[in-house]
Amino acid sequence: MYSNGYNVYKNNSVNYASKEQLLLMLVEGAVRFAKISRQAILDNDLKKAHDALIRTQDIFTELMVSLDTTVGDWAVQLFRVYAFIKERLVEANLKKDIEIIDEIIPLIEDINETWKEAYKIAKK
Repeated sequence: MYSNGYNVYKNNSVNYASKEQLLLMLVEGAVRFAKISRQAILDNDLKKAHDALIRTQDIFTELMVSLDTTVGDWAVQLFRVYAFIKERLVEANLKKDIEIIDEIIPLIEDINETWKEAYKIAKK
């Protein structure tokens, strides 16, 4: 009974979220799945690590596709950062390399914090 209510709540929060809120949800998900993949590699759970890394890659694909690079050089630079992270995620997944994940988690966290700050400023 409760899980069904939770699913309805979760679907509604996504369905009625603003574009900015959806962006924040995506980036927060990227942080979460990157950390899950890191722990899964440490636990030698290769399937879980693979699945989490694929989800993180998918999030960065979505971020790249949704980014309007015609609005300025900053958007082009951000696209390049997203592409770099995605490339490193693919490599980390192929090698199941904890060092690569340790390299990119701080980048993903920085992007998350940057978008949170931008959202706060935009709301004012």
